[in-house]
Amino acid sequence: MRVLLLILTAVIAYGLGGINGAIVASWVLHNKDVRNYGSHNAGLTNYFRTFGAAGVVVVIGIDIAKSVVAVLLGSAIMSIVGHPVVGKLFAGFCLILGHMYPAFHRFKGGKGVLCGEVVAFLVDWRVGLIMLLVFVVTVIFTRYVSLGSMLGALVFPIMLWTFGYETLEGVLALLIALLVIVKHSENILRLIGGTESKLNFKSSRHGADEDE
Repeated sequence: MRVLLLILTAVIAYGLGGINGAIVASWVLHNKDVRNYGSHNAGLTNYFRTFGAAGVVVVIGIDIAKSVVAVLLGSAIMSIVGHPVVGKLFAGFCLILGHMYPAFHRFKGGKGVLCGEVVAFLVDWRVGLIMLLVFVVTVIFTRYVSLGSMLGALVFPIMLWTFGYETLEGVLALLIALLVIVKHSENILRLIGGTESKLNFKSSRHGADEDE
């Protein structure tokens, strides 16, 4: 029974993850594919840098909505066997996997940062808030969105364990964090080499790196 529920959760969450806000907005609003521009990443940062502010709300809205639906469904499904938090985190993992490697978008998606943040808030708003603060402070002081994204992700499992969540729940959060970090592998190399692009609030159509 538990295995079947996990499979159901995985299929639904992965499918929802593949509904990429940046890809949808670039197709519908600009008749273009965001993955053909900038960093070639289907994420919020590359969308903003490529097309500007027009459609950013659509990107954010779609990715938040799909994350909320996936996590709540995962919670509801796994509540049947008494594991709602595990359901949230497992659904979140599968959602982000689908967002990063969507089968119906040639396995080329985003980096899961916004989705991961939504998952964290739905699991525990305190953890989500701390992750957001780490991200914002890092970006303000370094202007590296990639670094802020990875540090924010690392906070996820640490904070769950700090707040007394079960080992399995922390492990699932750790897997989510590792997904985000692995997806930022190119950014890590550029950070080490000193060639990583910095966020420029005054210009939205240049260079590129990461996010979402």
